[in-house]
Amino acid sequence: MADDALVAGRYEARISRRGGALRTLRHDGRDLVTGWPADGPIPHYSGTVLAPWPNRVVGGTYDFAGVTHKLPINEPERGHALHGLVTDRIWDRAEQAGDGALRLTHTIEPVEGYPFRIDLEVRYELTPAGLTATLTARNTGDEPAPYGCGWHPWLLAGPDVREYELDLPADRVLLTDESLAPTELVDVAGTPYRFHPPRRIGDTVIDHAFTGVTEGRVRVRGPEGGVEISWNPAVMPWVQVCTGTGLGHRGLAVEPMTCPPGAFNSGTGVIVLEPGATHRAAWTISALEG
Repeated sequence: MADDALVAGRYEARISRRGGALRTLRHDGRDLVTGWPADGPIPHYSGTVLAPWPNRVVGGTYDFAGVTHKLPINEPERGHALHGLVTDRIWDRAEQAGDGALRLTHTIEPVEGYPFRIDLEVRYELTPAGLTATLTARNTGDEPAPYGCGWHPWLLAGPDVREYELDLPADRVLLTDESLAPTELVDVAGTPYRFHPPRRIGDTVIDHAFTGVTEGRVRVRGPEGGVEISWNPAVMPWVQVCTGTGLGHRGLAVEPMTCPPGAFNSGTGVIVLEPGATHRAAWTISALEG
């Protein structure tokens, strides 16, 4: 599957139509995200768009408008429906504007467990300040639809995530059970997950959602340099951070989200898109100098 190149200033990016995904992003030749071969599988959702929900629907079952829906389970080892319906779909190339912008589209048709129709558009824009992705969703069906979204880049700052310095200005962390289903939202103080002021990750294993990210950004620094991802926390009040411990995958996953894990189960942060209504969310990745 061919992808599209974007170039601006000291940045270059490649966008895949598989998953609407960011495949590579480099600044002065340095990788800012974990990439993957154009003809290979997408490892661990690297760079994909997450919709119409991010993270997990626990047990794959949820209630909406008085109806119980059962989604296919795509995380069988834990029994959940993970990361929405578009991470492995081929998106359509709608427009490329010069060297710096690209627009892809995809329609979620009614399927088992999600009988709603959502038109998606992701616009990537590369400037000398970094790469911005803007995801727009429109309900083109006849009924209100539950909706949430996110993005799944793995940020790179060196070969070993334990050596990264993480700056995560979040107030609260969502604890989970062994299946990564949410259990309790607590203050980060007194937990191993307080990373503001910034500190080295070390042996801390992280695969948690955080909220209260008032500055709307996460930064990592390491032997190969620094990377920042930023977004509007009023639109996306959650971020999942994952060290990938045990996966054999490089980088630190930092996933801005509109809602937390289990949102379709709990209702927390779920957006109800009325017929004809739209929702828009955006995020930016940029290199940190010095």
